Amino acid sequence: MVDKLGAEGFMKELCNGFRLLKDGDKGMITFESLKRNLALLGLQDMSDEEVVCMLREGDLNGDCALDEMEFCTLMFRLSPALMKSSRTLLAEALVNEM
Repeated sequence: MVDKLGAEGFMKELCNGFRLLKDGDKGMITFESLKRNLALLGLQDMSDEEVVCMLREGDLNGDCALDEMEFCTLMFRLSPALMKSSRTLLAEALVNEM
């Protein structure tokens, strides 16, 4: 996917995914917003416990929700292919910033 979109395009897609799943009022992915949107991910059969575990996996600051950075970090951690290409993404992003 990164190869197709490039670093900037891929990051935009991650941000779009975050916006799709977040709670509009809180600006974060909460248990309720994730549960409400599971069908969009093809995960409508997940139990509440599995949803809580998913949130805990990415919740780095302990607030029981995912902000955009936590979400993106989780997506990278869960995808070995993304981890391998992260160095390339970082280099490409730095070049684009300069």
